[in-house]
Amino acid sequence: MSFADLEKRLAALEQTVAQLTARQGEAQVAAPLPDHMSESLWALQGLEARASNGAVLYTGSVATPAGSLVRWQYAQTGPDLFAEDWSEQAERLSALGHPVRLRILQAVLNGSTSAAALAEEVDAGTSGQVYHHLKELTASGWLTSPRRGVFDVPASRIVPLLAILLAAGTPNA
Repeated sequence: MSFADLEKRLAALEQTVAQLTARQGEAQVAAPLPDHMSESLWALQGLEARASNGAVLYTGSVATPAGSLVRWQYAQTGPDLFAEDWSEQAERLSALGHPVRLRILQAVLNGSTSAAALAEEVDAGTSGQVYHHLKELTASGWLTSPRRGVFDVPASRIVPLLAILLAAGTPNA
């Protein structure tokens, strides 16, 4: 992949993030944390206690709107992350760089799993265009197809997807 291709993909991703951020409007006030989470850096302090060389962690326990409970945690050390070839993640990240694909993922997590229902719900043009997006999301691992015409977000992708969306919406502070 050329540098120009990466620049185009990054620009598309930045545009999507800007559109999502604009939809959220002004910064929203977060609900207060439960007492056991009220310490502002509780997760960071726990990570630092376990990873003396530094690490990045994301974790989540979430019930999807469709009723699935997903618990997920993944961490990697800072030195390992900096040593990786980040360009290997371009395809997976690029697959999220289109508003229709994000709407498809959201619709699937909300319970619409058939290609026909998704084509109607996301109002993304022709069924051929929707299938193109479904193919891209499936090829990059954001969707699976347990049987023909039915799609699902794998449990191992739900919390990572939500973490990416959370990171994209994090205010620059």
